[in-house]
Amino acid sequence: MNTELIKPRRRDLFAGFFSVGITGFGGVLPQAHSMLVQRRRWLSEADFAEQLGLCQVLPGPNIVNMAVSVGARFHGVAGSMLAVAGLLLAPMAIVLLLGTLYGRYRQLPLVEQVMHGLAAAAAGLLLAMLLRLLSRLERHAWSVAVMACTFAAIAVWRLPLPWVLLAALPLTLWLAWLTRRGSAP
Repeated sequence: MNTELIKPRRRDLFAGFFSVGITGFGGVLPQAHSMLVQRRRWLSEADFAEQLGLCQVLPGPNIVNMAVSVGARFHGVAGSMLAVAGLLLAPMAIVLLLGTLYGRYRQLPLVEQVMHGLAAAAAGLLLAMLLRLLSRLERHAWSVAVMACTFAAIAVWRLPLPWVLLAALPLTLWLAWLTRRGSAP
C-alpha cells in the first residue's frame, strides 16, 4: 500500500471540507479523519493526532480549528479560508434556508406540530443524556442538595442562569474539596 502523503490543491481543500460539512451532523471529526487520513491521504495518523491535539486546546469548535490548521499547513491564509468556507458553506445555507422557511410558514398547524415534536424529541435526548451521566457520577448528599437548589433557582424561581452558576460553582468546588479531604457534610 502506498502511504505517501498528497499535498492538496486549493480547490481540493474546499471540496474535501465541503464533503465533511455536507455529510456531518453533530460531531464530524470521524468524517474529517476519514477524509484527511484514509481517503485523501493529506495527513498521516500521527499528523492528524498532532493537529487534533492543537485544535483541542484552541478556543472554538475542534473541526473548524482543524480546517484552519490543515488549510494553513498547505496553503497559508488562503488555504485556511478555503477550508473553513468549504466546511461551513453548506450547513450555513441549510440553516438559513430552514430559518427562512420557518419564518414564512411557522403559523401553519403542520409546522407547529413538527416543532412541538422536535422539542419533545430534543427534551427526550437531553433527559437520556442526563440519566446516562447521572449513572456515572459520585453520589453525595450535598451534590443532590446543590443540584436540587440549582434546579429550583432556575426552573421554579426563574433566576438568571449566569448568577445561579456563579453562586453554585464556588459552593460546589468547596464541597468537593471537603469531600476529597474527608471532611464534607
